[in-house]
Amino acid sequence: MGTTHAEAGSDSVSFTDLSRNPRTVAAKAAALGRLRITHRDAPDMVLTTAAQADLTEENLTTASRLFLALMKQDDGARTLLLALPEVFPWVRHLDEEEVRSFTVELIEALSDAAELGTGEAVHRAVVSWRATARINADPEQLRESRLPLPGDDLGQVEVSV
Repeated sequence: MGTTHAEAGSDSVSFTDLSRNPRTVAAKAAALGRLRITHRDAPDMVLTTAAQADLTEENLTTASRLFLALMKQDDGARTLLLALPEVFPWVRHLDEEEVRSFTVELIEALSDAAELGTGEAVHRAVVSWRATARINADPEQLRESRLPLPGDDLGQVEVSV
């Protein structure tokens, strides 16, 4: 097999290695559980066994269901809210209601990722709330964010129920 990328570690091979030696690369992926395939002209990929992918999915589902169950109990929800700054230190820049909203959105996104395979929602929730925290942390950005947007006023919006 060709050389692995030293900067990516021993759990990585090039796409060229995969195309030249698929059996060797597949065996390495099976032995490691997962293997990063680097590609010069495209995003990296991960090669894994179906059993490993199933186990990862099962673990996510279990964790997601545990968090959902905790959110349904006052003590569990309080514990999650207290633990959040350990995982996301930037939540200190969110007010109490924002932290609660972030927690609910994150747990729901984790549930969707586990049950529906929509992992992008977790990333989107974290990135969006981190951006809110970043704005809150900068008094100038916070002031600017509260100004009306420039442009035409499109008038009153009607909400039908």
